[in-house]
Amino acid sequence: MAAGRVLVYGGRGALGSQCVRYFKSKNWWVASIDLAENADASANVVVRATDSFPEQAEQVGRRRARSGRCRVTAEVGKLLGEEKVDAILCVAGGWAGGSAKAKSLYKNCDLMWKQSVWTSTISSHLATKHLKEGGLLTLTGAQAALSGTPGMIAYGMAKGAVHQLCHSLAGASSGLPSGSAAVAILPVTLDTPANRKSMPDADFSSWTPLEFIAETFYNWITGKDRPNSGSLIQVITTDKDIEINGIESRHKGKCGICSSDITYRNNCLGRK
Repeated sequence: MAAGRVLVYGGRGALGSQCVRYFKSKNWWVASIDLAENADASANVVVRATDSFPEQAEQVGRRRARSGRCRVTAEVGKLLGEEKVDAILCVAGGWAGGSAKAKSLYKNCDLMWKQSVWTSTISSHLATKHLKEGGLLTLTGAQAALSGTPGMIAYGMAKGAVHQLCHSLAGASSGLPSGSAAVAILPVTLDTPANRKSMPDADFSSWTPLEFIAETFYNWITGKDRPNSGSLIQVITTDKDIEINGIESRHKGKCGICSSDITYRNNCLGRK
């Protein structure tokens, strides 16, 4: 029997694949949701790319439903049935640069919205249907999006929306199950093969290992050092020394890491 059950949205990407492997090593049942299957996962929901958010998510008419495109909410419902999951990890995303003057602005905004906001929104809705009481939903924001991102307008705008979504999900009327938590991680740079290829001369010691993120998720799910719902958790790596920096939701009055009283956007550092 599986020790637990988790959905990984973006389970074919670098971080998602690491999460799938990590939780499988802990004898968990792991379902991957992505544009392609992850052979290591216990089950897969394969998403077909579309320009229609409602069509990809679920809310389509019967005629469109027969087109064969995967409707994520419906397919996850078929997969799980009445079963609930302990966590939903939304680690889908991407990056695109460019200022407001860039010729690629509209294209990049569309791409970033699809990769970060669509996936986070669908994951949040899935949590209202399939997450256990006391379960965990994680979203993926960005430390850079805590302030202006003039050189990467599309990326910063999309990640800022994810931060807002996380704060909103902490509210009592958000629709999440009783006792559950929504937490967003805000990494600076993750140590992925794609990042190493695109920035071969960078200081890799300042990049956060994917294993650390997967282990942190596992700890939070199993009740160890879980931040309060609505928290934005910065992940900052310096010379392989990793700090997690909690920024609380305005719905809470205590730090999700050390439980000290803080106000919105005051920081508390926890070292790992």
